Amino acid sequence: MLEVGTGSGWVARRAALVTDVDAVYASDINPHACQVTKAQSEVDIGVVQSNLTSCFLEGVFDTVAFNPPYLPTDESAEWDDWMEQALSGGETGRKVIEPFLNVVGRVLNSEGIVLLVVSSLTNYEKVMNYAETRGFDHTKLIEESYPFETLTVVQLNNNS
Repeated sequence: MLEVGTGSGWVARRAALVTDVDAVYASDINPHACQVTKAQSEVDIGVVQSNLTSCFLEGVFDTVAFNPPYLPTDESAEWDDWMEQALSGGETGRKVIEPFLNVVGRVLNSEGIVLLVVSSLTNYEKVMNYAETRGFDHTKLIEESYPFETLTVVQLNNNS
């Protein structure tokens, strides 16, 4: 399993602790997030600094999980801070989601799945339509509504 954009590493640690996966890897473009994940990990997790899935071999993962930066932000704003970058999804909220969907299929094995958090702030239908253009079928796994947004965890299956 790979968690992309691990941040604090919480999801990767939980996956290592409560699932029966053989190995868990966590990646983040932010070197500080990688350091935090390594320092806080009480279980064996491979932590790699990487832009999305760029440093991983083809077809190696059963599961890739991603809670992307999705908050719509003004493109003219200065995003020179790692925390701001961790939250900013660009003007549409999809600035990181679409590049992720372009590359994630390469690292999945033939039965592999993607678990993706999608916010209503990014336009759920547009994200799912884009996923379909990249060769994925989708299934809603869980949805929770809050006063300012609805969060949905979807499972993407490669239909190619």
